[in-house]
Amino acid sequence: NIYPAELTLKLLSIIPPQKQVRKGKSLKDDDVLQNLPVGTTATMYFRDLGPQIGWTMVFLAEYIGPLFIYLLFYFRVPYIYSQQDAFTSSSNSVVTLACACHTCHYIKRLIETIFVHRFSHGTMPLRTIVRNCVYYWTFSAWLAFYINHPLYTPPSYGDMQVNYALAIFVLCEAGNFSIHVALNNLKAEGGTKCRKFPLPTKNPFTWLFFLVSCPNYTYEVNISCFYDYGML
Repeated sequence: NIYPAELTLKLLSIIPPQKQVRKGKSLKDDDVLQNLPVGTTATMYFRDLGPQIGWTMVFLAEYIGPLFIYLLFYFRVPYIYSQQDAFTSSSNSVVTLACACHTCHYIKRLIETIFVHRFSHGTMPLRTIVRNCVYYWTFSAWLAFYINHPLYTPPSYGDMQVNYALAIFVLCEAGNFSIHVALNNLKAEGGTKCRKFPLPTKNPFTWLFFLVSCPNYTYEVNISCFYDYGML
């Protein structure tokens, strides 16, 4: 069976004077044949891209894993730590706070994937999602293992450090969401192929567009940094 999502169409071009045959780049889904640089005849060929998966499913798979993997460590299911610690809970309130922040972070990502993000590319190779999931899931397990460990100790500077980190974490989460909404509105006006430069709005979280082109990543980096800072 032939599935359109697993195929790419390329244009074959002949370059004078040696009449070299060159395979062009993959054509876009919205390319029109009469607008391509060809004469009265054109040679094209299909290339099998292998198993593909939609981008929405890619992000859902990447984010659902860390959400549940972290909870396995938080509830200390058997065989993760010692048997005497199975299904016990930490006495440190910061551990519960860390779990709440981590859970809310990935729930936000799932909501954005379903309701906010617009994807300009239809699919990605199935083998790539395996690599991406291994990264997200492994990092989440590594993080959860130490934070929920029975020997975990609270942050060095106590509640002041935790509260400061929590405030910055929440602000950056709100900023990250605001930027994603702003980018979504931009694509809603011009489509997924829109090439407009995003501009700040009345929302103060979007004012970072004055300084950087992709403030969503600026907020994302700070989310990770202050989450870690609040746990150390």
